[in-house]
Amino acid sequence: MVQLTTAQLQIERKEILAAYRGLIKSCQDHTSPEDRKLIRKAFEYSQEMHKDARRKSGEPYIFHPIAVAKIVTREIGLGTTSIICALLHDVVEDTFAEVEDIRREFGNTVAEIIEGLTKISGVFDHKSSQQAENFRKMLLTLSDDIRVVLIKLADRLHNMRTLEHMKKEKQLKIASETHYLYAPLAHRLGLYNIKTELEDLSLKYTDPKVFKEITQKLARYKDDSKSYISNFIKIIKEPLQATDLNFEIKGRFKSVSSIYKKMNKQDIPFEQIYDLFAIRIILNSTPENEKADCWRTYSLITEKYKPNMERMRDWITIPKTNGYESLHITVMGPKGRWVEVQIRTQRMDDQAEKGYAAHWKYKDGKEFNDKAFEVWLGRIHELLENPQLSALEFVDEFKSNLFSDEVYVFTPKGDLKNLPIKSTVLDFAYEIHTRVGNSCIGAKINGKLVPLSYELKNGDQIEIITSRKEEVKEEWVNFAQTSKALNKIKDALREQKKIIATKGKALFDWKATSLGIHEDHEFMNVILSYFKIRNVFEFYYQLGAHRLDIKKIQDLIQLRKDQIENKTKSPIKEGTRTVIDPKSFEAFIRKERGVDTDMLLIGEDMERIDYHFAPCCQPIPGDEIVGFIMPKKGIEIHQTHCKEAEKLMSHFGPSIVKTKWTEDANITFLAGIKIIGEDRIGMMNNLIKVISGMMKINIRSITIDTEDGIYEGVFKVFVHHTDQLNKLIDLLKKVSGVFSVTRV
Repeated sequence: MVQLTTAQLQIERKEILAAYRGLIKSCQDHTSPEDRKLIRKAFEYSQEMHKDARRKSGEPYIFHPIAVAKIVTREIGLGTTSIICALLHDVVEDTFAEVEDIRREFGNTVAEIIEGLTKISGVFDHKSSQQAENFRKMLLTLSDDIRVVLIKLADRLHNMRTLEHMKKEKQLKIASETHYLYAPLAHRLGLYNIKTELEDLSLKYTDPKVFKEITQKLARYKDDSKSYISNFIKIIKEPLQATDLNFEIKGRFKSVSSIYKKMNKQDIPFEQIYDLFAIRIILNSTPENEKADCWRTYSLITEKYKPNMERMRDWITIPKTNGYESLHITVMGPKGRWVEVQIRTQRMDDQAEKGYAAHWKYKDGKEFNDKAFEVWLGRIHELLENPQLSALEFVDEFKSNLFSDEVYVFTPKGDLKNLPIKSTVLDFAYEIHTRVGNSCIGAKINGKLVPLSYELKNGDQIEIITSRKEEVKEEWVNFAQTSKALNKIKDALREQKKIIATKGKALFDWKATSLGIHEDHEFMNVILSYFKIRNVFEFYYQLGAHRLDIKKIQDLIQLRKDQIENKTKSPIKEGTRTVIDPKSFEAFIRKERGVDTDMLLIGEDMERIDYHFAPCCQPIPGDEIVGFIMPKKGIEIHQTHCKEAEKLMSHFGPSIVKTKWTEDANITFLAGIKIIGEDRIGMMNNLIKVISGMMKINIRSITIDTEDGIYEGVFKVFVHHTDQLNKLIDLLKKVSGVFSVTRV
């Protein structure tokens, strides 16, 4: 520990006091003198508990809880209790203080919130993940006190803002976990500013080159667009000023992460994104006039600029389930440029900035009441109460089902139901009742008959058709999208499988007993190995379902009998199954991809350790990469922005190992590029000239498809580095008739 001089300590005390005064200033307008006394008490308690602790940056630890408290009050808008909890949020976890000490000093409410914020300690399932367990525990507190989650998000935001002081592998773990779980959670709770900043900061650390490139291009775009935005606003301001509407107009640019997301989703470069900014009109309306004022504003704007009706979003008539209300329209502005205009009231804007906290605020003692939020909480509890899900499975289900956008549909009686987007008829049936889902055979959508796999659309009116004779089928798992439907289907299939497996066991026992053979562990292992089945239950099930060759099973039983009678070595293990040598297989893969173990340096000491590349993202030199210690697989290398890597980093942070490329330029790597363009004579020849002729790059394979005059080709090529690949992509884009070139 570094010893500070008296002068340095005095400077630090002044800085801490200044930070505390900044906090008090932030909450001055919504706290009483008594409130501020309690905040002072919490500050002094936290400072005493953390007095010897320092952050990775070297600064006193107390700066962190003060910063979290500022976010809680200034950026989320919570009150005194939340500020106190933010100041104390790490006390129980990081010091000798106990929850009961907090209860004695600050009361039950503060103690319960601190307990919710304190991470799980003790023994974990070895197959689980500590991050996943912590996340599950945090969500258990959601329905009791949403402040736990809001303070946790503030804590995560400040950690992300100060992430530069951490080691690279720690940065990747925290950034991926943030993008995978905490940013979507902030979005779901309506905290759009926090969600956006969390996503931007995550990208900054998982793919710094991309983040820097987009940031620089966006800065240039902002400079170039000032006059255009000013002119656009001037034209719509005039008709608004001629009315009695009280309004404010702001310009807002897309975030770096949303630009990156759109580039990937639409497979386009930065230069082809045309809605990089939006205009926001905020109306100061009375509650009874909110909707009318928004639609009046819409009418005035569309008289000046023609709207694109396909891109209109009405979240005023039917708000999002996280409480978001706004009217979004896209209009054709000057010079043929599309511009998004968002129309909302001050109340709606406040909620859009601060989510549920805005219309709840959680002034101490007030109750929170929101039907849409209660429905969402109900879905969380369905997941939490499912004994079949491990912590990791819970987190994945939670993310895929409860963070998604929603579709609004109607029952035959006209009741509104909201489900995750891409939900099907089957999901709707299980949303009504388990019995309805289990006996569903189809549905009528707006009077037209549709199958179970039909994807619901906004405004659909659905009548479920059932049959008493219907049974749940395995393929239903492919149709269902919601966690509720999937869990109910799996429960029904498990019951069916138990019955079929019982029949299979009876059949096997009868065959074996008739030949005088009894089931034993060694023999069953041989049978499972032969049929490549993972466990005895699955074997009995497949046998009962008539999916196995009964004649082959009889032969195996006979061989077992002969082995026992003749006391000879069983030929089954080595004579009747194919043995794959993992080392030989790995060598084959390395040969195919041109990989050498000298290409990477791994671990703190940067040693040359054996590894393999993940097939999901196929990293090549120059890519930002991360390594994972995988059980029974050794070290696996991914690109940092790979979705599978993000999931691994968010679940298994301690398994991350420091990884970097060496400077060996003699080894080639297999990379894929997809080219879309005009289907014309000579296109293939032109492309090959660039790849093999100009760039001298070897082509391993070419896959071509053409339809309606459009050419789509996937080329697998061997390159040394991302720089070489990027140069190739740039040259291919210049070929006449090529629309897009992307790495796959």
